[in-house]
Amino acid sequence: MLYFINLNVIKDMNEYITINPNVLVGKPVIKGTRIPVTLILNLFAHGYTIKRILEAYPVLTKEAVKAALEYAEDRLGREEFHFTEANFAGTK
Repeated sequence: MLYFINLNVIKDMNEYITINPNVLVGKPVIKGTRIPVTLILNLFAHGYTIKRILEAYPVLTKEAVKAALEYAEDRLGREEFHFTEANFAGTK
């Protein structure tokens, strides 16, 4: 699957999010850490608040946490799904 990055949005997030193939196999992380964006999403999914995330990971800032959410929203907003009749086989 091909992904296209909106440089206008990412430019603002470059201060906080980085992708480096030598850090966590290229997963997006908070710059200067090995904390992946997916970890922050997982923490929110399990009921953490920004305050609780900052307490658990004092190296993070509120802006970095928000940048992780914005990054994830931008990436998910660009996903495309292509359905074929085979996707709906047997769903009558």
